[in-house]
Amino acid sequence: MEKLTTKVPAYKQVYQRIHAAILQGILKPGERIPSARSLAKEMGIARGTVEEGYALLKAEGYLESKAQAGTVVSTKLLDLSHIQTTKVNTRQPGFNPEIETEKVLPFQLGIPALDEFPRQIWSRMAARCSRHIGIDDLAYPSVYGLPQLRVAIAQYLQLSRGVQCQPTQVFITSGYVNSINWITKVLLSEQANVGIEDPGYPLTRQILNNHQFKTIPISVDKDGINIQKNLQAEAVIVTPAHQSPTCVSLSLQRRQALLDWANTHQSWIIEDDYDGEYRHTGLPLPALKSLDTQDRVIYSGTFSKVMFPSLRMAYIVVPTSKVADFENCSELYAGNVSAVIQSSVLAFMQEGHLSRHIQRMRKLYRERRELAAKVFNQVLGESVSIEPQPGGMHMIVKLNDPTIDDAALSTTMMKAGLFSQGLSQWSSRPVHPSLILSFTNIKTEEECRALAYRLKDIIA
Repeated sequence: MEKLTTKVPAYKQVYQRIHAAILQGILKPGERIPSARSLAKEMGIARGTVEEGYALLKAEGYLESKAQAGTVVSTKLLDLSHIQTTKVNTRQPGFNPEIETEKVLPFQLGIPALDEFPRQIWSRMAARCSRHIGIDDLAYPSVYGLPQLRVAIAQYLQLSRGVQCQPTQVFITSGYVNSINWITKVLLSEQANVGIEDPGYPLTRQILNNHQFKTIPISVDKDGINIQKNLQAEAVIVTPAHQSPTCVSLSLQRRQALLDWANTHQSWIIEDDYDGEYRHTGLPLPALKSLDTQDRVIYSGTFSKVMFPSLRMAYIVVPTSKVADFENCSELYAGNVSAVIQSSVLAFMQEGHLSRHIQRMRKLYRERRELAAKVFNQVLGESVSIEPQPGGMHMIVKLNDPTIDDAALSTTMMKAGLFSQGLSQWSSRPVHPSLILSFTNIKTEEECRALAYRLKDIIA
């Protein structure tokens, strides 16, 4: 904080800064403020001057003393409706909602069941890793990723996704964008043709267009992406486990056709396995990479869905022949994820917490999807159709009135505080109007029913 230099009395400036922070919601009721001694030192003024400013705030009811807890923002301010709150944009990669909120919206895509994540266990892991940090840990982390974590991920993939790889093939990234940027930089030529699913994840198209690649939409049906033998492209990006957004699984016949195409044309397949662990019927399908005998598949995984998004940690598995090329680009494209975070994730995996959490979430998501589908069918009746799906973290709500503009409806929902994406916003071709809604954070039938009635009013 800068030293005070204006003609406004110093105590008044202390008052104004704290007062503004409270009104803007930066300091919230019950939150501790800096001690007079520390703030005085930081601002370069006398301690008595800070205390004078605090006294004025206490007299007006903004601050209160809490003995050993120090001075805090008055909890009585909870009842003052005129106090503004700082708004945090919920903008997610690939989406551009015209709404700001300070919390996760109902139906918000890409958010796992945050209420069920074992936060206390994770806190212990993170605290322990921080306490045991050594001198070497304070240096720059490996640009490839923590070596022990790369080993753990290779083991996890072989056991849970059927992917056989060496730890040297695993690179840690900071998320999907970082993964795709790194992969395309190493493997593709300038202005290359890249096949993408249609409908498909909007962010994928944005990333590729940003790099001046030419995107070729490839249709998706009930069996997944329908690759043509004569497709001229250097790579295809696919979501085989649960296609994004339709949630269909790529059939075995289509998987083999895709692998044959890549081998014939010496092209690449980028497999985005963003939620392959969450299968609602039977066991999770093996990854497409598990069938890859010619090393043409680059596997992209993430911890955002199996743990939580704010980790900002993902990983890629690259062909053995390309490991050196990825290492050579690591300084420019490595995710540089904190070594402490990587160590915490490693401990979480090694002690079995990740596998147990995934097992719980697999059952929970099946239950929450069944609940959402049942309640929506009851409340919305014949206005919507919800078809069964094998897995995933969101569902497609088909609008039975073909004249409805799902993009406009989505905008209306966003303004009403309900996150939504229209299926047409994910496709370059005409599609039946539908809404893409997440069910992962719908906790109770009462909550689900209330949301369904809100949606019914908006559709009406």
